[in-house]
Amino acid sequence: MKTFNEFGLEPKVLRAITEMGFEESTPIQEKAIPLALEGKDLIGQAQTGTGKTAAFGVPLINKIQVSEDRIVALIMCPTRELAIQVAEEIEKLGRFKGIRSLPIYGGQDIVKQIRALKRRPQIIIGTPGRLLDHINRKTIKLDDVQTVILDEADEMLDMGFMDDIQSILKLVPETRHTMLFSATMPPNIQKLAQQFLKNPEHVSVIPKQVSAPLIQQFYIELQEKQKFEVLCRLVDMEAPELAIIFGRTKRRVDELSEALQKRGYSAEGLHGDLSQHQRDAVMRKFRDGSIDVLVATDVAARGLDVSGVTHVVNFDLPQDPESYVHRIGRTGRAGKEGTAWTFVTPREMDHLHFIERLTRHRIARKPMPSTAEAFEGKQRITAEKILDIVQNDEANEYKGLSIQLLEQYDSVALLSAALKLLTRESKEVNVELTPEDPLRVKKRRPDIRSSGRKPNSSSYMSKRTDRFGGGSGGSRPPRREGSRDGGWDNRGGGSRDRGRSYGSSSSSSKRSDDYVNN
Repeated sequence: MKTFNEFGLEPKVLRAITEMGFEESTPIQEKAIPLALEGKDLIGQAQTGTGKTAAFGVPLINKIQVSEDRIVALIMCPTRELAIQVAEEIEKLGRFKGIRSLPIYGGQDIVKQIRALKRRPQIIIGTPGRLLDHINRKTIKLDDVQTVILDEADEMLDMGFMDDIQSILKLVPETRHTMLFSATMPPNIQKLAQQFLKNPEHVSVIPKQVSAPLIQQFYIELQEKQKFEVLCRLVDMEAPELAIIFGRTKRRVDELSEALQKRGYSAEGLHGDLSQHQRDAVMRKFRDGSIDVLVATDVAARGLDVSGVTHVVNFDLPQDPESYVHRIGRTGRAGKEGTAWTFVTPREMDHLHFIERLTRHRIARKPMPSTAEAFEGKQRITAEKILDIVQNDEANEYKGLSIQLLEQYDSVALLSAALKLLTRESKEVNVELTPEDPLRVKKRRPDIRSSGRKPNSSSYMSKRTDRFGGGSGGSRPPRREGSRDGGWDNRGGGSRDRGRSYGSSSSSSKRSDDYVNN
């Protein structure tokens, strides 16, 4: 791998890269950065978590002049979470050079964004819907844009942003530098590239195995009603530093996070019905370790990059292989090992095998953890904490009292009492979760990635209740009035997640409610 010193970057950009802890480039960075520095249009194909942001961010920051007082670069992302993440990394890369960037996304006060735009940022990172809002308000003008980057292009098209993207790109000068990054290359991505990129170079670092090799993957076969007790045992046995637990619906996330709290676990939920302020607050707690369990819908599967996540648990089996890969990709990042557990009911085994075939990875079966294993796990963690204190010699002020106690009591009895006192005991609270319908495989295309299209609701699964509130598979709920960025009403669906619709490029008819006001 090349070091960043070999790319001929400006000293201030190199300093920022060093401060961020980067030394060697990742494969996508090694291939993309030299081409981007030459100003060549580029199609980059790589999975999430491979360093795509720096692959386009480094050359972008390197070429922008600090003296610019206009918008010269536009980065489009599918979700607000990804827009925020990209903006944070761009900010870090450009801080020593003094480059000004601004994220633009739904869920944030548009008046505040308009005020921020008056500070003349050079880079805009935004979601298509909110970008069009500003363009229509004439608060963002693209007349001077020299560089356009489409990040997670396949996801944007899956969410129905094709029309919005085309409308935006037609407003950008034709003499521009365009880079497109995508995990997959279906026909609609190729069509977009042919329309807006000029003689693009294609770089790909797709591994033979879709799933990351540093992630240990296991599944447990169990009944729906056993899931919560098994989850508690698993968390006790594995003792994750940080864990993300994925549920299929918003109702599931709310019930599960509340149930974990009742049992004494530090957990909070994250899903599309939360306000942006609530989302930010939850993620801040998770990042700083105030909570160690995040319960989330697939809205968190893309775009969230939290270092130190040691475990991912699929409490509910994900809808498709791509969702599975994105979920488990929240762990095992930056060269660290991670563990992914998936709960599967007997009626969902065919669906699990389908995921195995398309990810080209065999998921190992494990038995349900026993109560004894869970208790041993909790004791082990407590013992490790005690040994850390002993090895670091951090208990000198307690030695006097310890000597007195040892003169009166047996040492084993004292240590046992300390272990009991320090070991977290689960609260005996009865919990009943609303059951979710199992996922089943019907007729499927042999490989959705090679076909370039995702199956529609009628052929992909017999049940799509989590996608659209409460109706039968594939039925479309009524359109929400006045929603600029689309989204579907959830009448009749309780608090279920409305996920993205597949196989359409219409921005008005198929927009995910998890991404409303992107």
